[in-house]
Amino acid sequence: MPAPYPREFREDVVRVARAREDGITLAQIARDFGVHEMTLHKWLRQADIEDGNRAGRTREESSELRDARRRIRLLEQENEVLRRAAAYLSQANLPKRLYPLVRELAVNGIPVAVSLRVLKLSRQPYYRWLKHQVTASELVEAYRANALFDAHRDDPEFGSRFLVAEAHAAGEAMCERTAWRICRDNQWWSVFGKKRGKNGKRPGPPVHEDLVKRDFTADDLNELWFTDITEHWTDEGKLYLCAIKDAFSGRIVGYSMDSRMKARLAVNALVNAATRRGDVAGCIVHSDRGSQFRARSFVHALNEHHLLGSMGQVGAAGDNAAMESFFALLQKNVLDRHRWRTRDELRIAIITWIERTYHRRRRQVRLGRLTPMECETIMNPAVDLAA
Repeated sequence: MPAPYPREFREDVVRVARAREDGITLAQIARDFGVHEMTLHKWLRQADIEDGNRAGRTREESSELRDARRRIRLLEQENEVLRRAAAYLSQANLPKRLYPLVRELAVNGIPVAVSLRVLKLSRQPYYRWLKHQVTASELVEAYRANALFDAHRDDPEFGSRFLVAEAHAAGEAMCERTAWRICRDNQWWSVFGKKRGKNGKRPGPPVHEDLVKRDFTADDLNELWFTDITEHWTDEGKLYLCAIKDAFSGRIVGYSMDSRMKARLAVNALVNAATRRGDVAGCIVHSDRGSQFRARSFVHALNEHHLLGSMGQVGAAGDNAAMESFFALLQKNVLDRHRWRTRDELRIAIITWIERTYHRRRRQVRLGRLTPMECETIMNPAVDLAA
């Protein structure tokens, strides 16, 4: 494609064409300047539009239109990345790695730079993975697991300490701790070992990977949410509370209470939070591995609002310590204060403490002695305090 003519050159040619004497044609001027006659006609027509003598789109308007279309295309690509990432991470039986998703999006026409920026991934590790998709450490791990599996299949009575010796004899040396970890991850237990899990049941598989890694900080509102479920007795029976907390301000952005701990309890809390906060696409929702948060209805609600799910490990309360600390505060300030006769009485007490005391009166040291509502008002002066 030939290089465009300089703007100053085009303007000079238009001036000469407009000031031409009688008998000099545009074709002659075009030949003199080495341009095509149709090109000169287009330059004159565009000059008339710029001067307001003819209807049409000016160069500035065309440039703004191109920029707007470019921004719209970029936003569409970013939304597609978020949508595909949410659907990809919600699958229960797929490896939770985003690099294959970036490669798949690139095949579909979305630039790698856009996908990496939206997913907050670095460029260099991605291309390193693209060149060597199986690392040396992963290959060594696979060989060790294969040796342990062969030994376990031949002698199901052996525990990890005996299996590591069999693997060493097969040429795969490793320490006992590594062998125990591989056996634990693959559930290769001795047939004489005790039952694992409560009542002989193992917790279900996670539907999301842990995107938080015990880093409970956020740089902005609606970037990271925590959620969990707690319960308390009343004379009528238990009342269950599912709450969602914003990591940045500490505000409880959504909650729901019910007499039964079903998946709809978590779904209602999530829908309430998304409705009150508005645009929450791309926000991470971190929870434990409870069945309510692994339910299809909860995963569907995450995808519907373009949220990213995250789950901690089994039996690791520290993976969701930010939410556990809030429930401990609620337990001390409300739940354990006295005996509750009805669920409605306890419900009103919880709502009053959250909205009146915790949000608007309880100052937090990590927020610079501000309340959650004051922190959000400073971050966004237009925030609706009643939301």
